[in-house]
Amino acid sequence: VVNNAGIISVGPWQTLTRQDFENSMNIIFWGTYNTTMAVLPQMTERKSGRIVNIASIGGKVSVPHLLSYSSAKFAVEGFSAGMHAELAKDNIVVTTVSPGLMRTGSPVNIAVKGEEHQQEYTLFALSDSLPGSSIDAQRAARQIVNATRRGDTELIITIPAQMAARLYGAFPGLMTDLFAVVSRFLPRGEGQGTTLYRGKESETP
Repeated sequence: VVNNAGIISVGPWQTLTRQDFENSMNIIFWGTYNTTMAVLPQMTERKSGRIVNIASIGGKVSVPHLLSYSSAKFAVEGFSAGMHAELAKDNIVVTTVSPGLMRTGSPVNIAVKGEEHQQEYTLFALSDSLPGSSIDAQRAARQIVNATRRGDTELIITIPAQMAARLYGAFPGLMTDLFAVVSRFLPRGEGQGTTLYRGKESETP
């Protein structure tokens, strides 16, 4: 079973509503939980199974303007790691996959919040498309298949994501302070409102 449903809301905290957080949790975390629980009775009965949970580097390092997304992905990371430990005795392997940026074309489908949505979208789409910081979706898929076959506990995809995870693990305070500096250069949330725009609506002509 591969749990891969997701949704991304991008914007400063002032533009994100409780509903944005609930939508992220319902799709990203509860979707993973519900599917996992649906297949576990059969897997535990036959003492065999593979579960792959697609988390994110955003579930290891909280990135500014992705609060609802990161909150849900952190929940998936914790759930997936815990289930890996508990299900090992039943020969069920749970692999947590934490991709960095991938070139999937997903920016057109993201939810961008606030009146500065075009600037938010441009920054997100640019970072998502850079070859040096992102990976082609087919290459990522091959890595996931191989990790599943090997029964890996965890797979972090892209070198920048691996570096970010290691740095945050070793220096969480320093990394959080660094993101605080980055946040100063992102669109401010005051007075933006909470209007939602789809990524394709935010593309500049």
